[in-house]
Amino acid sequence: MPASTRLTLTTVNLDTPDPAALARFYANLLGWDVEVEETDDVILRSADGGVGLSFQRERAYVRPTWPAEAGQQQMMMHLEIGVENLSAALDHALACGATLADHQPQENVRVCLDPDGHPFCLWLIG
Repeated sequence: MPASTRLTLTTVNLDTPDPAALARFYANLLGWDVEVEETDDVILRSADGGVGLSFQRERAYVRPTWPAEAGQQQMMMHLEIGVENLSAALDHALACGATLADHQPQENVRVCLDPDGHPFCLWLIG
């Protein structure tokens, strides 16, 4: 890549059958603001800036399975969310509408599923 070319990651997109609903979940979870809201696309961004989250309508959306199972829709990615108090963060996530995944592979991490089934990890910072 030429030295004069700069690439900047600005947004991570999640497919969803209902962009507004999933955006509300993550806005509540993270305390972020809606930057753009359209029928098929909603973008959230932290007041601090940085990489945002976008929720794009996918009419053929299939809920992922986690952990992976042969023949089932696989997750394509997951979000990592650092927390200072794992128990309090988990309580908050559940109150926002997340579910705790049945399989928990690490002691200092809690794998949760958002309302559309996308996994995300709450992990203890430090």
